[in-house]
Amino acid sequence: MDWNTLEQTCKSCTGCGLCEGRHNVVFGVGNREADVMFIGEGPGEQEDIRGEPFVGAAGKLLDDMLRIIDLDRTQNCYIANIVKCRPPHNRDPLETEQDACIGYLRNQIALIKPKIIICLGRIAAMRIIREDYRITREHGQWVEKDGIWMTAIYHPSALLRDVTKRPETFDDLLSIREKIKELNAQI
Repeated sequence: MDWNTLEQTCKSCTGCGLCEGRHNVVFGVGNREADVMFIGEGPGEQEDIRGEPFVGAAGKLLDDMLRIIDLDRTQNCYIANIVKCRPPHNRDPLETEQDACIGYLRNQIALIKPKIIICLGRIAAMRIIREDYRITREHGQWVEKDGIWMTAIYHPSALLRDVTKRPETFDDLLSIREKIKELNAQI
């Protein structure tokens, strides 16, 4: 499936109840040939309104985090979510909602062919890396899966709520920057 077909199919999706309350499908943003892909759980209110992932306060923080590791959402990374429509009241997406949407994300990953995937938060890590992933114990640890290096960091929203997690997230970001350099050196 090509990008245009995938995006149009996703934007007309009615595979779960989330479609009933959406303003916009939040498909993804960034360089579709990027080596680095960030995956969150699902759009919030501002994302639903604008149709772009991570545009509210958490998005501003994510942009700041990207700058630390020499990334930019429009130039050298891609950002997507597991579910493409906003769960009501920003609740965690249900497993059935994730199941209805995961094919779109898998297709995005297949088209991008990233070298690195960074899961933003617990929900994404549990869906992408491992079902029993524990973000508080395992954030920043690397695993290789299907030829792609993966790690998880705290979700930017969690960092807004609990600033005490920011120093360890900074260390995780430095690890990501090193992994990018390491993989680029292998080319």
